[in-house]
Amino acid sequence: MQNKLLNPKPTTLSKNDFVTTFGGVYEHSPWVAEGAYEQGLSSEQDTAEGLSSTMAGIVDTASYDLRLKLLRAHPELAGKLAVEDKLTDESKSEQSSAGLDKCTPEEFERFQTLNTQYNEKFGFPFIIAVRGLTRHDILKAFEERINHTPETEFTTALSQVHKIARLRLADFV
Repeated sequence: MQNKLLNPKPTTLSKNDFVTTFGGVYEHSPWVAEGAYEQGLSSEQDTAEGLSSTMAGIVDTASYDLRLKLLRAHPELAGKLAVEDKLTDESKSEQSSAGLDKCTPEEFERFQTLNTQYNEKFGFPFIIAVRGLTRHDILKAFEERINHTPETEFTTALSQVHKIARLRLADFV
């Protein structure tokens, strides 16, 4: 990610406007934006790279329970919320860009089976930054990652959440 200025510049915003603007960068977790604002903003956080780093630090230093809650805030891929058209605009756009809204019946069934198995094993939905991937890429990653240990997958899922956040912040540039 290039170190370009965000629009709007975070340092020019009130706390309420900052949280309203950046609170959705981490899915249904405005506490991340609140923490970044309360930590104090400088010109470094006026860039996508700087704000991304700050927000990732807020997540990484949060309690295990809060990080787990963050993971659980993410929707399943090609899951119930997508079918019911209840995804956030960001998630809908991201899933659509990967063709998840165009699954064949067999692919959709495979996603449903993997979603169930993954949730039962790890206690949170499978998370991957889908931008730039196809549904075939995602299914392959899903099938590989379901064999991870819980500790490895927790770390992997959080790294994917950070990647999603970086991509969302880059959209503000």
